[in-house]
Amino acid sequence: MKSFFKNLFEYNHHSNAEVIKRIVSNEALYSEKAQILVSHTLNAHHIWNARIEEVETKFSVWQLHSLKEALAIDLYNFKTANVILEVKNLQKVIDYTNSKGIHFQNKIQDILFHIINHSTYHRGQLMSELKLQGFTPITTDYIFYKR
Repeated sequence: MKSFFKNLFEYNHHSNAEVIKRIVSNEALYSEKAQILVSHTLNAHHIWNARIEEVETKFSVWQLHSLKEALAIDLYNFKTANVILEVKNLQKVIDYTNSKGIHFQNKIQDILFHIINHSTYHRGQLMSELKLQGFTPITTDYIFYKR
């Protein structure tokens, strides 16, 4: 199971980095909506990692980031996810409070899958936004990554 998630986080990091690098090459694409989508995706991953590690978060859910910051945060999220995969029992149930103050419990493996799913969802939204800005979307589907 850990190798499965390791592969998914490699895919997630690769896809995020490719999208951000394309935007860096044409910063006019970094519209307000694109910045919100990139930042939120990375913030959410960071927040979930922090919940699993039981540490304070550095970012809020909707905090905005520059492209340079986004690349660094994505790399940090990727490295942190790999540490989680190395040291945590994925079957462990953790307690956490969401951004609205509501208490929940979930298995770490379910949270990790949510991180991937959430990132994929928002990358799709980002590709739609970039297309509106005149950018030809890149393929970030998992199967293309595996090919």
